[in-house]
Order: sequence, then structure tokens, then C-alpha cells
Amino acid sequence: MSATTSNTLPVILVDDEEEVLFGSSVLLKTFGISSVVTMSDGNALLPYLARNECGVVVLDLLMPKISGLQLLPEIIQHYPEIPVVVMTAAQNVETAVTCMKEGAFDYLVKPVEESRFISSISRAIEVRSLRKQVNNLRACLLGGQRSNNGTFSEIVTNHPNIEAIFQYILALAHSDEPVLITGETGVGKGLFGKAIHQASKREGELVTVNVAGLDDNMFSDSLFGHQRGAFSGADGLREGFVAKAENGSLFLDEIGDLTKSSQVKLLRLLQEKNYYPLGSDLPRLSNARIITATNLDLRQLIAENKFRQDLYFRLSGHWIEIPPLRDRIEDIPLLLGFFLDEACKAMNKPDLEPPPELITLLSTYSFPGNVREMRSMIYDAVTRHRSGSVIGMKSFKKAIRANAFSLEADSNQVKEQIQSSLHTTGRFPTLKQAENLIIQEALRQTGGNQGIAAMLLGVSRPALNRRLMRLKTESAL
Repeated sequence: MSATTSNTLPVILVDDEEEVLFGSSVLLKTFGISSVVTMSDGNALLPYLARNECGVVVLDLLMPKISGLQLLPEIIQHYPEIPVVVMTAAQNVETAVTCMKEGAFDYLVKPVEESRFISSISRAIEVRSLRKQVNNLRACLLGGQRSNNGTFSEIVTNHPNIEAIFQYILALAHSDEPVLITGETGVGKGLFGKAIHQASKREGELVTVNVAGLDDNMFSDSLFGHQRGAFSGADGLREGFVAKAENGSLFLDEIGDLTKSSQVKLLRLLQEKNYYPLGSDLPRLSNARIITATNLDLRQLIAENKFRQDLYFRLSGHWIEIPPLRDRIEDIPLLLGFFLDEACKAMNKPDLEPPPELITLLSTYSFPGNVREMRSMIYDAVTRHRSGSVIGMKSFKKAIRANAFSLEADSNQVKEQIQSSLHTTGRFPTLKQAENLIIQEALRQTGGNQGIAAMLLGVSRPALNRRLMRLKTESAL
């Protein structure tokens, strides 16, 4: 058993038996948990928590003055960030179920095996550390520490690449030139478009139009409007979206799907700053800032003669590329905490916390749907959640399996190692060697978490353990 890293917040042991307090305290300190506070009277616990920060509470249920069953809901209600490990001699299934429903982190029956006790406290410390980290990141994000008066408050991130984009947006905010936003589906291009408009301080509103699927006539009518009698059914005057965006910004989403004839009309608007409503011979001036977005590669579309090169150059005067979520996995803990809070509030459910292994699982996933996919996963998990204060893993694992996830390293690091073997030896590695490479890469990506590594490899946990034992035996020969 490996020693636990020393934690700064104390573990509080609450038990009316002095020998249990002494033995548990010595055991924790032996395995590197140096900060331990012992209490033989449960009445002292809540006043202590009101004055001091705490890492974990280990709580006995059967105490003479005040029982653990009375203390547990009080701790969970007033200090939900503190994991509570119940340790008692009561071998009662109903009591255990009651404690877990109240929000206990774990339930241990005395006498507790040393390895089981240390494992439980170590996991509780990790959860406490994770909760503190998420709270600190949330405070950094929501505490208004950016000097932009909330311009980027809807974009949940702590990644330096996104912060650099924020600075670029602030720099281009007061320019009249169009802005092109590119990035994969679900990265939040609409939120960045909104941030550009807010940073510009324009008096007019932000008008958003999804141009995908609009034929040429619908595009013209939607953007430029029409006069009465312009066509059959035009019984009145219609003001187009360009007019509605007067003194503001016009955000055109999915610009890569625009038809060639509509591209010509948009190019004319950009070049001449005017347009003709359908049925009118008089041009109307426009001062709307044009912001466009697409998940397609416009340069590839140009090569395929599907997008006008001159329009591309007009649109990309300022160009912002939003990185996918898999390239900024540092944001995953923050996004997880943010969406959990959001989903719980939306569904009127008590606040939920993520288990530490969930961060590891999500960090190994490629997220083809990016932030939008992660939000959907979390909302689904909260919808399915029934009891306890920690969100379950089951729905996340199911969603990842459904999307046929495979290790990114299969086409990167493992591939490079196989190519290196070919280059140096002139032959392929054996199947056993390749299997070893893939297993080690799965364990590397999951931080040594064998359960998640097994899921990524498509095998059961026992099957992975057998392979690891076999590889260990073979390497010892």
C-alpha cells in the first residue's frame, strides 16, 4: 500500500472510544496524513467546523451525548464540501442505507481493515481537494477578475489560449471590419460572437441568423426584407435582419453552407455597405458589424469551388479559431462544476458533486461534440440521479461507449512507437509488444486508473488485471 500524500486540511476523528481515536490517529499519521484532530464528544464538532476548515470527518454513529445520526445531516447541510466517512460497529443494512442517503461519503464497519480505512480516507481527501479546486476556479471565473465588465462571463474557461482570444477580441472590438469565427461543432462560437458584440459597446442589438438551409430567395428576404407587393403573398412591408441590426451586429451562423448566389449578395453588402430590399429600387445603407461563424474549412470549400475566395478574404479580416475541448482539458473540472450547478438549479435538485474519477474519465474522452456535448452529458446524468450528494458515473460511461470512443493515442503516440520499431529494427513489433504499448498508453492517459483504462480498451477490469499480471510475469523472466 502506498503512503498518502500529506494534506493541509485536518482529518477529524469523532468517537467516544479513546482507544479507537488513538489507533486511527496513529494509523493515519503512519501513512502520511499528518494533520489529525480527535474528539471524544460529538457536541464539539459543529462549533469546531464553524471556526476552522476541515478536510474529512470520520464519524462514529453510536455516541452517548449526541449520535452520529444526528450530526450527519447537520454536517451535510451546513458544510456540504466536507466528505463524511461513517465508522461504526452497527452492522445494519438499513442504517448504512440511511447514512448514504443522507450524504455520507463512505460507511465502514468496525473493526475496519487497515487498507480499507486508509483507502477510504485517501479517496475522501481527493474529493475534498477536487471540490476546493473547483470552487477556487469558479470564484476566479465568476468573481469578476477580468477587466472587461462581464463581457466574457458566459464563456467558462481558465485556459491560456482562450484568454489570449479574449485579449484579441478586446483589441478588435471597436473595428468595423467583419470577424470570422471558426471551430468545431459545439465549441461555443455563438458565445464568442455575443462577446464580440458586447465588447464593441454598439448601441444596436445583436441579431443572429442561421443561414444553413436558406435558399437564395429566403436569404434575400430574411436579410434584406421586402416591400409590399414584392412577390405573391407579400401583403405588407417586412424589415430584414440587416435593418434590425442597425448600429449593432449581425451574426451569420453556418456561413460555410451559404449558396453561391447568396454569397454574391453578402459580398456586395460587405463591399458597398448597402442593400436593396426585395421590390425596392432604392438602396438602404447599413452600418451593422458583420460577424460570421462556421465549423467547415472555408479554404477547402474554396478549393472545391463551393465558396468564393473574395468573400472569404472579406470575412476573415479578423479571424478567431476556437480550440476544441480535447485541446483544453484543463477546462474540464471547471466546466463540470459549472454545468452541474446549472443543471441542478434548472431541475430544482440539491447541489451535486463529481467523484474524482469522473474528471479522469472525461479527460480521456475526445468530445467530438465539444462543450455542448459535455453539457448534454451532465444534464442527462443529473436527470437520472436519484439519491446522494455525488453524481454517478454510469450515464457518462454509457454515453462515451455509445459514441464509439477510441484512444486518441492509437493514431499518435502508439503509432509513433510502432514506426520507431520499424525504423530501428526493420520489422513490426509482435502482437504482445503492441498490446503492451496500448495498455501502457491507456494507463498513462487515465493516470493509472485501471477501471477507466479497461473501459477505454473495451475489456473488463479483471481481464485487464490478468493481462497486467501476465506482462509483469513475462518481464520478470
